[in-house]
Amino acid sequence: MGQTALWYLICYDIREPKRWRRAYKILRGYGSSLQYSIFRCQLGPVEIERLRWELESVLEAEDALMFIGLCSGCVERITARNREGVWEEKPTFRIA
Repeated sequence: MGQTALWYLICYDIREPKRWRRAYKILRGYGSSLQYSIFRCQLGPVEIERLRWELESVLEAEDALMFIGLCSGCVERITARNREGVWEEKPTFRIA
């Protein structure tokens, strides 16, 4: 039986540009970037632990990292604004 993947909003504040770029490249492999330091990822339990391990190898104590689990209702209400007057359509994915 497969593991259920849930949606997460992952936000980070990394003080040093070199570490920021490395974290950005790691997260790009797991989800889509909503802003420079905010990603939306669909992860199962094994993937989220692997991602945390990879990011821990990059981050220092001064950096901040936050994982926000999204319920299916939250995911359906996500709207991202890309620039003034332009809104992204509601996501077409569904959590089963």
